[in-house]
Amino acid sequence: MNKFIATILTCSTLFVGTMNSVLAADKITIKFSHVVSENTPKGQMALRFKALVEERVGDQINVEVYPNSQLFGDNKVLEAMLLGDVHFAAPTLSKFSRYTKKLQVFDLPFLFDDMKAVERFQQGVYGQDLLLSLEDKGLIGLGYLHNGMKQLSASNPLKIPEDASGKKFRIMSSDVLRAQFEAIDAVPLKKPFSEVFTLLQTKAIDGQENTWSNIYSKKFFEVQPFITESNHGLVDYMIVTSYQFWASLDEKLRLEIETAMDEAIALGNQVADEKSRSDRQMIIDSGRSKLIKLTHGERQQWVTAMKPVWKQFENEIGLDLINAARASNR
Repeated sequence: MNKFIATILTCSTLFVGTMNSVLAADKITIKFSHVVSENTPKGQMALRFKALVEERVGDQINVEVYPNSQLFGDNKVLEAMLLGDVHFAAPTLSKFSRYTKKLQVFDLPFLFDDMKAVERFQQGVYGQDLLLSLEDKGLIGLGYLHNGMKQLSASNPLKIPEDASGKKFRIMSSDVLRAQFEAIDAVPLKKPFSEVFTLLQTKAIDGQENTWSNIYSKKFFEVQPFITESNHGLVDYMIVTSYQFWASLDEKLRLEIETAMDEAIALGNQVADEKSRSDRQMIIDSGRSKLIKLTHGERQQWVTAMKPVWKQFENEIGLDLINAARASNR
């Protein structure tokens, strides 16, 4: 090879390398942080979102998913988002109370009969308006992701409200959930999700409330001898991003991301429905926890004890929202 050709090839290599560096620098990295395992509905949704985005606009966007609180816990992720340290998150709806009191509607005990009622409310006018209720705080809701209805697990059988009296229950950071347990004379303790297994294992707390998929994936059933099938509340998530990041994206790119997110949420909700049934059965089959099914009369005692919480938070949430949610029960 003569010196001229060698020089041309060297210059070409340097040019290509420089262009690749420029392209790499221009490529957008989206950090998606969440707190649960990859085999949960949220975990599966996040992975599908990553795959769809990189398949369609991978030359422009790279998606990094951080499960199991690797990057941020739900208590810190929204602050980190507003600082630009993370771009997408899916906190439980309970985590938004510091930004808007309206989303507390989803924490009210025994408000929704089932997940079909939840879906009707979320896809209706009131539910869609709630996605935009965070804009003045710098956040935008992109959609709802289901996990399922909550059950009560404990170190002792819980059949009637009096069985929970004096017992310590882990709750998410939510004034409504605190009031819910105080209504049955239990002791609510706000603790991070990542600490729940250890707290149960060491008997620092007596019980907790969660969905079948969370109870199974985090192995709470291995350290809780009793699970009451109460279906008393909801664990759902809102997919959020910051207004600043969202506005910085090209309109066409934003549409691609929205489309991918809608498809990923649809998958996540399908997984949630399937796992709610299958994980419940696997917990039963394990023999580690005894399933307690409430009679109609027993369940009504729980409803009667907890329903006053609705009135307690009526002014903060809005009676119109509560009534709209009630109307979703057919």
